[in-house]
Amino acid sequence: MRVRLALFLIAATCLVPSSAAAPQARVMVGVYANNVPRFDRLTGQHSASALAFIGWDQGRTYGKPYGYFLETLGERPHIALKTDRGGGAISMRSIALGQGDAHLIGLANAISDSGKPVLLRPLGEMNNTLNPYCACHGNPANSTKWFRKAFQRVYVVMRGGTADALTARLRALGMPGVAQDVPPNPYPSLTVIWNPLAIGEPPVAGNGFRDYFPGSKFFDAYGNDYYDFGSYSFVRTTDLYKAYPSKPFMVPEWGVALDDPAFVRAFAGFVRSHRRVKFIGFYNGRTGGRLDIGKHPGVRAAYRRSIVPLTR
Repeated sequence: MRVRLALFLIAATCLVPSSAAAPQARVMVGVYANNVPRFDRLTGQHSASALAFIGWDQGRTYGKPYGYFLETLGERPHIALKTDRGGGAISMRSIALGQGDAHLIGLANAISDSGKPVLLRPLGEMNNTLNPYCACHGNPANSTKWFRKAFQRVYVVMRGGTADALTARLRALGMPGVAQDVPPNPYPSLTVIWNPLAIGEPPVAGNGFRDYFPGSKFFDAYGNDYYDFGSYSFVRTTDLYKAYPSKPFMVPEWGVALDDPAFVRAFAGFVRSHRRVKFIGFYNGRTGGRLDIGKHPGVRAAYRRSIVPLTR
């Protein structure tokens, strides 16, 4: 809950839509909601991708098993992989050194067994101070160097392969190997998303998205999160959008905390005019909550008119 509340404090950031750009092709859509069928009824959307936030070792040593999430999150499950576990959090250094491999291998096996295409968003918003793995806290075990290594390890292990092949690749990156084979999860059966904030929170030296860049070989798509809490600006993500032009751009989370249909229309304009946007995931939250679209009739109408047509 503490990490989720962090998102409510983030100013929405993205790029001003260009009227000269070609229209966007169909995009995939998802939602985070405790009642996805209700959201779909309200909006007329078919949400093929529901989102779950999974703590470290959740699904393996506590909570519902991995298979539960993969079965219940729709046709294209969206999993945000966090570091919280048992009242604490695993560090980036520990992940990089293989101390979290049991979780990664368990999840990789479950994804392979599911037969579904999965969106995996490890360690999202790493430059957000309210996430425990943000380097701005000054913990050496969560430095940007260790973040980059940890993200690389997540990518390599989740992709799968023989123990020998994985070990060779990890050792070439300066990390320990693995002791067992992992089933292959090639792209696009598994899409690994790198999800920094376009502007770090706090926006200080050493906390920009480039400081956490793991290398283009270690993510399949990337993107920013966009929220309207009374103000927003579509001009602050220029560097992020343009930085990796060979990669699909995604908006794993976007949402509205007030009845502001203009924001929805502006967001739709951004998606239409930027052809690399391939996925958008609305953060609706719990029924009756601050971001529930059911509380905002203007937003709901704008969503039906402006967002749903992008998906068809």
